[in-house]
Amino acid sequence: MYERANTLWARFKANWPASTLIILLTLALGILIGTVVSGGVRGQEKRSADATPLSVPAPRQLSNQFSQIAKTLEPAVVNINTESTIKPSVRRRGGPSQNPNDDQENPFGDFFDKFFGGQDNAGPIRERSLGSGVIVDPKGFIVTNRHVVEKADRIRVKLQDDPPGTLHDAKVIGTDQETDLAVIKIDLDKSLPTAKLGNSDSMQVGDWVLAVGSPFGLQATVTAGIVSAKGRNIVPNRQFQSFIQTDAAINPGNSGGPLVNLDGEVIGINTAILTDTNAYAGVGFALPSNAVVQVYNQLTGPEHRVQRGSIGIEFNAQENPAISRVYGVQSGITVSSVVSGSPADRAGLKVGDTIVSVDGKPIKNGDELVADIASRKPGQKITLGYIRNEQKQETAVTVADRAKLFASRLGEDQESAGESQPKQSKLGANVRALTPEMADRLSVPSGKGVVVQDVKPGSFADDIGLSRGDVVLQINKQPVNSEEDFDRIQSGLKSGQDVVFLVRQRGAGNNNGTIFLAGTLP
Repeated sequence: MYERANTLWARFKANWPASTLIILLTLALGILIGTVVSGGVRGQEKRSADATPLSVPAPRQLSNQFSQIAKTLEPAVVNINTESTIKPSVRRRGGPSQNPNDDQENPFGDFFDKFFGGQDNAGPIRERSLGSGVIVDPKGFIVTNRHVVEKADRIRVKLQDDPPGTLHDAKVIGTDQETDLAVIKIDLDKSLPTAKLGNSDSMQVGDWVLAVGSPFGLQATVTAGIVSAKGRNIVPNRQFQSFIQTDAAINPGNSGGPLVNLDGEVIGINTAILTDTNAYAGVGFALPSNAVVQVYNQLTGPEHRVQRGSIGIEFNAQENPAISRVYGVQSGITVSSVVSGSPADRAGLKVGDTIVSVDGKPIKNGDELVADIASRKPGQKITLGYIRNEQKQETAVTVADRAKLFASRLGEDQESAGESQPKQSKLGANVRALTPEMADRLSVPSGKGVVVQDVKPGSFADDIGLSRGDVVLQINKQPVNSEEDFDRIQSGLKSGQDVVFLVRQRGAGNNNGTIFLAGTLP
């Protein structure tokens, strides 16, 4: 081992110059590599030191169209609070019933529950509810839904800028059952902010819209969506409810609030939702502003009610090409029924005639015909063009009041369907004579009974269970066949006297017959 070490050392000394050179080159290479590496790191450190620091930019509006609309419109949208006295025995729309026959009496109960939401009436006597409305006149006139203020004993309005707890009493100017619209008014010593109404006909499917209101009582809530569809008819036998469908969130409390376009114009009044849970499910409905304007102008007029024209015909709501082919017409509305004694009957129209024009203007479908004639004033004369046996003919027709013409169908719903305003009764019920059509529909012998048009809350009639649409046949065994009979009998009744009504209830039909409603007159 020792000898081996000596040998290596001898070789190293013998090659000293070369070994020294190798060592120096190795050291130089190491220094060079270290310099390059450290220089790279220092370069990276230098470049990092030169980086521009990040910062949060100042707030700015990137898309402020929705917010600008909301700021402009919200002051004109109000919260409506109502209070009603509800008796546990009275069935509200969708509420539980005390009558086992109610399912037969109200076949559309589930339907209305689905579109308007059920209400449980088994709670306290005083019922409070919330809705929305929009100010359209600086004098305090507000448009809302009829079902928001229906049967309310007290209506109060909260403005957006009011201090907490401030409510203004409102009065009903007029309501319209057919469109579910109402006009109410608050009286203040200042001019109020208003919303501008737009033309709903200009809206197209896919257009952006905003819904403003107080869902669940949360005032000044704005939701966005698009127009999903137009011309939706969701309630049977409601010819004047053709809705705009939207996916802008509409919930309980939004009823009566505005649906607006991106110009900030009101193009609809939010009215209903399609839901199985009584909450937003992506499908809401608003009554078009063009219909709102027509109803509003009549409700704020001298009579405070909507008067619509009719000629007394019926036709299929849904067009069917087979009808057109069988009756040999290309367009128009083929008459399926003519009301006896109506203007159409007197003008000679018959089942199978196809109406093609009104005063020379072509009519393409039933909606156009109804809209045209309904807008006419009763007593106005029009010229109908129609086709019979492939021959075009014309006839003059005098427009009648739709409420009176279809009294048997609308009598239960129209506040002013009669020839004159109903008289007040100390029993708390207003009645009017049955027309032959109504008697036939209600299975009552012609010339017998009177129909209850209105019942005053808290009255004797209300206490014993008399309801709107019931037919009174007798009072204390005395026949009631006219308004005069009713007035004569009730005028002779005295406080403390027993009073027994023989009544056929609305919807009872032939099988259920009649019932007695009785009590002691206070």
